[in-house]
Amino acid sequence: MQTFLSIAFYIAIAALVIVLFLGIANLARTDVNQASRSNKLMRLRIFVQAIVIAILVALGALAGAFKIGF
Repeated sequence: MQTFLSIAFYIAIAALVIVLFLGIANLARTDVNQASRSNKLMRLRIFVQAIVIAILVALGALAGAFKIGF
C-alpha cells in the first residue's frame, strides 16, 4: 500500500507541475478566453494540490509519523 501511495504521490506532483506551467503559459496569451481559462486552471491546481496533500497525509499515517484516532 505504501508503494502504491508513493507512486500516486509522484504522479500527482507531476500533474501539479504540469497544471502550474499551463497556468503560467496561459498568462502570456492575449485572447478573449484567457481570463476564463486562467480561472479554470487555478481551480484545477487547487484541486490537484488537495489530492497531493491527502496522499501525503496517508503516506505519513502509513509510515507511522503520526497516529490517527484515539
